[in-house]
Amino acid sequence: MLNINEIRKDFLILNTFVHGKPLVYLDNAATTQKPRSVIEAVQHYYAGENANIHRGIHQLSHAATKKYENVRDKIKNFVHAEKTEEIVFVRGATEAINLVAQTYGRSQVGEGDEILVSHMEHHSNIVPWQMLCEKKGAVLKVIPINDAGEIILEEYEELISPRTKIVSVTHMSNALGTINPIKEIIKTAHDKGVPVLVDGAQAVSHMSVDVQDLDCDFYVFSAHKMFGPTGIGVLYGKKELMEKMPPYQGGGDMILSVTFEKTKYHDLPHKFEAGTPAIASVMGLGAAVDYIHNVGLDNVAKYEEELLHYATEKLLKIPHLRMIGTSQNKAGVLSFVMEGIHPHDVGTILDKEGIAVRAGHHCAQPVMDRFQVPATSRASLALYNTRKEIDLLAQGLLKVLNVFK
Repeated sequence: MLNINEIRKDFLILNTFVHGKPLVYLDNAATTQKPRSVIEAVQHYYAGENANIHRGIHQLSHAATKKYENVRDKIKNFVHAEKTEEIVFVRGATEAINLVAQTYGRSQVGEGDEILVSHMEHHSNIVPWQMLCEKKGAVLKVIPINDAGEIILEEYEELISPRTKIVSVTHMSNALGTINPIKEIIKTAHDKGVPVLVDGAQAVSHMSVDVQDLDCDFYVFSAHKMFGPTGIGVLYGKKELMEKMPPYQGGGDMILSVTFEKTKYHDLPHKFEAGTPAIASVMGLGAAVDYIHNVGLDNVAKYEEELLHYATEKLLKIPHLRMIGTSQNKAGVLSFVMEGIHPHDVGTILDKEGIAVRAGHHCAQPVMDRFQVPATSRASLALYNTRKEIDLLAQGLLKVLNVFK
């Protein structure tokens, strides 16, 4: 079992006071806090190893390059990829989806073709495909969800047609907490020859991911949602697919040779990493992976499952509160509305109590439309949260009710 008190000591920001109250940080689906080891890894790079990578012949450059590529190998092991060259560093899950849409998508999707996404997707897994459809004259089709916030698999199977070129779905919903049956979704698509991209931005800090076992064609995630720095993320893609994809951007480090007549592109993964990358953030990502390994994702999953159950019971006892997203298979997201009270007001009052939650549409407006609400309040959990913090959240929500009596 996790020693939560010891874990909390690793996260210095948890000692912060907000409006004179100890911080209760429950906005982890937006971004997680960073342990001391991640902050120190970034600082150490800038203080003692700062150099550009892949190009220098001096010692600092060699050392930085070696560490940078070591992190790529860590990520390969973290998601259980087969080959290191299947791991591409990007700015985040959003850029990874855009990369696939603008390279694989532009080369494979034509007029009248179809792209499937689910009704629970984050905007970053909707808008890039809409842009592609507008450019190509393709059609975006939406996999429906039920009242619990679960994909309706029977309707998904019927939506796949000979014109379907790619399915792009979230592993775990940021707005509902639903964990989708990704392996089944992928098999259904593959049986009809359709590749699948999985948005794992919410999943990777809550559960172990094995891309080979899932058999997904692409998997994307962001470091800042798994205790790492902002501005860095990962695209995993099957080598045979990515080798056929054209470069996403042009510039330094993604080339083998350049003349005014012709440019020869670099091999994977460098073909997709133009320019100087976020080297310090990659170092921080490596430290985040080490931290997660040391804690153990199985331990995290078990602890967070118990905490989610406790929090759900607590919140459902609060009068006039309606939970949005009630799947039996979900992780640490509690989205809710309170009758007659706007979520922004809920969030503002909780903030005065030192409690950080998210209020709004969570970059998932179609989800709000599906449940006929303008927005929700969202408390999202991480491995450093406690039952005491859930109790404080419940007390804060009772104060919200008192304000609006």
